[in-house]
Amino acid sequence: MINWLRVGLYLVVLLVVSGLLIPVQLLALRFDWPLRRRLPRQWHRMALWFLGIRVHVHGTLDTRRPLMVAANHASWKDILVLGSLADVAFIAKTEVASWPVFGFLAKLQKTIFVVREEKRRTGDQVNEIAARMGDGEIVVLFPEGTTSDGNRILGIKSSLFGAAAAALPDGEDGVVHVQPVAIAYTRVQGMPMGRYHRPIAGWPGDVGLVEHLIGVLRAGALDVDVTFGETVEFKKGDSRKALAIRIEGQLRAMLLAHLRGRHGR
Repeated sequence: MINWLRVGLYLVVLLVVSGLLIPVQLLALRFDWPLRRRLPRQWHRMALWFLGIRVHVHGTLDTRRPLMVAANHASWKDILVLGSLADVAFIAKTEVASWPVFGFLAKLQKTIFVVREEKRRTGDQVNEIAARMGDGEIVVLFPEGTTSDGNRILGIKSSLFGAAAAALPDGEDGVVHVQPVAIAYTRVQGMPMGRYHRPIAGWPGDVGLVEHLIGVLRAGALDVDVTFGETVEFKKGDSRKALAIRIEGQLRAMLLAHLRGRHGR
């Protein structure tokens, strides 16, 4: 009973706080205030606190621009985690825009929605991503193309790095910085996360969103390790396939190091 009361209380408080911040964010979007980039980070931090998710950061976010972050993707929680660490813009498949709650929140953060099946729209979408990066925004790409169970890297799709090529500044010396970031859910209630709790970490999509959210709340404290890897410089004439291989190698190594407990806190 106490556990369910805690879940209910957290949800109510989060809804109240969201109700206060959403009108401000809508105004910031309407008038393109700089606040539109900063306010989501504060909301993500509060949401993580309410959910009991503790983030442990290893390494630092690259300060150079234009910058694309390439991260592994296990769950909707990844959005909260990365969004709490920097003022970022996410790239998401267009279906996300119609999801209950999460679609609305994604629009509030000015997420870039892409339709991968419609080749005729690819150019416009890539140009939007390039423009946002050129304007100094940090764009987050989940190059696996879908969510995993949190135990492995599914494989990087090199085609998704087309935006990095489009964002290259003019001139032979133009460069786009692509930084791999590994997200590993490692502990629950302070104990190493085993096979029994692993479904809490990942959200492959075959479990209802509300059901999964309640499971996270009932589990209590979760620990997630976020590791910023070595930035790869992508230049004119470079291969997207080679870029994908380098990013995938780093992501796999960083993720496994945390899941196997080989990375110190």
